[in-house]
Amino acid sequence: MVARVKLGRVWGIPIGLDPSWFLIFGLLTLSLATGTFPNAFPNGTSVTYWTLGGLTSALFFGSVLAHELAHSFVAIRNRIPVRGITLFFFGGVAQIESEPRSAGTEFRVAIAGPLASLGLAALFWIISHLDSTIPFLAVSSLWLARVNLTLALFNLIPGFPLDGGRVLRSLVWRLTGSYQRASLMAMRAGQLVAYGFMGLGTFVLFTSNLVEGLWYVFIGWFLRNAASSSQARLNLEHSLRGVTVDQVMNRDCPRVPNLQPLTWLVEEQVMGSGHSCFFVTVDGKIRGLLTLRDIAQLPRRKWPYLTAGDVMVPLERLIHIEPSIGILEALKIMESAKVLQVPVVDNNETVGALSVEEVWHYLRRRAEPEA
Repeated sequence: MVARVKLGRVWGIPIGLDPSWFLIFGLLTLSLATGTFPNAFPNGTSVTYWTLGGLTSALFFGSVLAHELAHSFVAIRNRIPVRGITLFFFGGVAQIESEPRSAGTEFRVAIAGPLASLGLAALFWIISHLDSTIPFLAVSSLWLARVNLTLALFNLIPGFPLDGGRVLRSLVWRLTGSYQRASLMAMRAGQLVAYGFMGLGTFVLFTSNLVEGLWYVFIGWFLRNAASSSQARLNLEHSLRGVTVDQVMNRDCPRVPNLQPLTWLVEEQVMGSGHSCFFVTVDGKIRGLLTLRDIAQLPRRKWPYLTAGDVMVPLERLIHIEPSIGILEALKIMESAKVLQVPVVDNNETVGALSVEEVWHYLRRRAEPEA
């Protein structure tokens, strides 16, 4: 999820909205303002219905945010960085940067969200009784209590990537001692849950309620994709375990002077020789890195008027890695820095570059059968 709308930070964690959030917020407000509240209070005004609908929707997403903050708080307490929290069409997601180091930590991080939702459900239920003299607020509070209870129970379904799937993984991990085996079981359970939702949605769609059926199908589709992506990531980590940067990096990035015309570079080095990265030098010393991605971002009409030095990214603005570190660690560093290619430095000397593309090339070479 991409948080294109920034809301601020909590405990240093960026909070934001994906564009799909506005759609679900509008649909939820519409449902409350034209269905739930008019049915409960037929004599109300449109202004009252829409105002209360908007406020109730905002409190619902505040509850979703509290759920994700609970995960994030426990993760931070266990020294697991959290990159950000994004609210989107299906709720919210806390982008935790690394997997827990133990089954106990996995369990604590996973269970924190549902417990927060259960706590909010109890709180709103109490408020609904305190607000009994103000029927509008009582109905809103009771709705929020029910939806938080539903959120907690839904997330406790034992299928990855739901919180219940992570709880399942932590228990299997503790019993077997194998993170790999526990992850595979939780992800397969997640796929079964996803297909269950899709099957239920198809049945409801053709027998009773079109909108409800489509909603179940969308939930199942989202869960299936998330579980499949997580399994692919796990397979990738298994394939790259024990592999170092030195085994994967590109050692053939040519050195070019900073005054080298960009057009010549593309025609001779890219099109002619197939190079995809260049170390740009000033007086023989490497001062920056230039990649095809940097060139492609420029309009072609500007190429004749630019040099390698104009387009390069200076070394001081780049992170760098050592050839001896594991490729998985290097990919995490690149992911955190949001870069696709980094220079590799050994004893203060630039010896090559590592790109995500090189990693995929390496995996493809390993997958090819030997002649």
